[in-house]
Amino acid sequence: MKDGFVRCASATVDIKVADTDYNTSNIIKAIEDAAQNNIKLIVFPELCITGYTCGDLFLQKILLDSAKDSLIKIAKATENLDITAVVGLPYVAEQTLYNCAAVVNGGHIKGLVPKLNIPNYAEFYEVRHFTAGKNEVTYVNINGEEIPFGANILFKTDACEDFVLAVEICEDLWTAMPPSVNHALAGATIIANLSASNEVIAKDEYREMLVKSQSAKLYCGYIYSDAGYGESTTDLVFAGDNMIAENGTILARSKRFNNECVYTELDLERLVGERKKSNTYNIVGSEKYMSVKLDMNIGDTKITRYVDKQPFVPSDDKKREKRSEEILSIQSLGLKKRLDHTHAKTAVVGVSGGLDSTLALLVTVR
Repeated sequence: MKDGFVRCASATVDIKVADTDYNTSNIIKAIEDAAQNNIKLIVFPELCITGYTCGDLFLQKILLDSAKDSLIKIAKATENLDITAVVGLPYVAEQTLYNCAAVVNGGHIKGLVPKLNIPNYAEFYEVRHFTAGKNEVTYVNINGEEIPFGANILFKTDACEDFVLAVEICEDLWTAMPPSVNHALAGATIIANLSASNEVIAKDEYREMLVKSQSAKLYCGYIYSDAGYGESTTDLVFAGDNMIAENGTILARSKRFNNECVYTELDLERLVGERKKSNTYNIVGSEKYMSVKLDMNIGDTKITRYVDKQPFVPSDDKKREKRSEEILSIQSLGLKKRLDHTHAKTAVVGVSGGLDSTLALLVTVR
C-alpha cells in the first residue's frame, strides 16, 4: 500500500457445482495463500461459492442456506489476515433471489453488492432465477450483523486514501452504461468484476477490449475474475480468463482453460494523477453512495509488474517502425501547413551534422 501501490489478485479456483463445502475450502486456501504473498485485494468469479451453473438448484433452500453459511465461514477466515476478498454467491433478501458479490475483510462481511443487469438472451437465462438489484443501499442481517446491501457502496481504507473499491458483476460491464462509470465518477479507483463469461470463438478478444477500454476511460484499476474449469459443461464452457488492467493496459492475465491466480500491483497515485490532469474527468461526488471502511495495513509493496526502461521507444520492430513513421508524418504535415500558409517557395535548412538538424532535413524533404 506504500506510495499508492496496492497488490491485487484475480483468482479462479477449482469448484464442484453446488458443493459449497468443497468450493469454500478452496476459496479460503486461495485467500490464505494470497495473504502470505502480501496481496491486499483478491477477487473471485461470479457465484463462486455455489458455482454459476447450478440451474434450478438456485431455487433450493438448502443450497441458498449453505451458501450463506459458507460466506460467514469465508469472512471468519479473514479475521487475522491483512486482505480483502470479494466472492460471489446467490442471496435471498426479502424473499427475492439476487446474484451478489460479498466483500469480506477483518473477519466481517463488509457489504453485499447485487448484480444490476440480468442477461436473458442467447445462451443466458439468469432471469429464470435472479432479480436485478438496485443502486440504493439498504441493510440485510447476516449472522446477527447489519450488512449494507446495494450497488452504491464504496469500500475505503485509512491505510491509503486513494484506495476506493467498487464492484460490478459480469453483464454489468457489457451494457451500454456500466455501473462502474458511476462508481468511478463517485471516486472509485478500483473496480472488481466477478464474472462467468463463457467461451465462444474470439469472445476473449472482445472481453479484453472491454476491460482495457473501461480501465482507460475511467482511469481506474480493473480486476476481472472469470469462472473456469469445474463449472457444468451441459450448456457452456468457461475458461477462467482473468485480467488485471490499469488505465488501458493489461498488467496481468491468466492462461485460458486453466484455473489460475494472477496478481500485480496497481499504481493508485498514478491513476489519481491522470484524473487530475484531465479537465473533462469530473468527480461528481459520492452523495448517493455509502462508504464502508476496510481494515488494512500500509506496509511495503514489492513491485513485480513490468516497467519498460524505454517507454517511448517500443522494443518490437514493427511497432517501432510504425511509431517512427507516425512521428515523421505528424512533423511533415505540420511543416507543410506552415509553408503553404506563408506561400514559401523554398525551404532553407542549416545542417550541422547533428541529430536535430538531420531530422529537420528529413522532415523538410518529405
